[in-house]
Amino acid sequence: MRVSYAPMSQPATAESTLRITEIYASVQGESTWAGLPCTFVRLARCNLRCVWCDTKYSFYGGEKRAVADIVAEVGRIGIRLVEITGGEPLAQRACPELCQTLLDAGHDVIIETSGSLPIDTLPEAVGRIMDLKCPDSGACASNHWPNIGYLRADRDEVKFVLASRRDYEWARDTIREHALDQRCQAVLLSPVFGSIDPKDIVTWMLEDELPARFQLQMHKFIWPPEERGV
Repeated sequence: MRVSYAPMSQPATAESTLRITEIYASVQGESTWAGLPCTFVRLARCNLRCVWCDTKYSFYGGEKRAVADIVAEVGRIGIRLVEITGGEPLAQRACPELCQTLLDAGHDVIIETSGSLPIDTLPEAVGRIMDLKCPDSGACASNHWPNIGYLRADRDEVKFVLASRRDYEWARDTIREHALDQRCQAVLLSPVFGSIDPKDIVTWMLEDELPARFQLQMHKFIWPPEERGV
């Protein structure tokens, strides 16, 4: 299922606001940044409805806050690394402005995006962790394939969330077809928590000599999987 939002072609203004679900400090649980202290800024809204989504609470509501106010709170937390996440952060027009303002304040900024919306709207210095939605997500048809052409080998990452052998084979074939290991800094394979045995994915990767990195969601082993704000 895909939810429609207004086009994002209009530029954000100096008074730009975003709907924020939560802002909190934790350790980065995924990607090549895993294990590092990180401030998370979770934006509300998402244009997709993935079957296995673990942040459905971000689909609606959220507190309307000015960009300057968000950046000030991040500054008070005092961690240099900041991840913008969601929901789908690019569903809000002012997301690129938030990223640039955080960069201007001296933060390292990464963003986790579904890959269903264009990523070339983001500032050059932002590290992009882009999902490609596998068949069992129910959102595979929403992948915005031109995004592959925007990937940068020195800072971007592509993630596949796998719920089945079918998902793995689809991810494997996509990695090979688009030479993703050469297009981005890392290709990540992640199991849907509780839906597939991680050992199976590792076994398949080894059998196929797949140029990708296996990962687990670290935060779900440190805290209860359903806990928020961690």
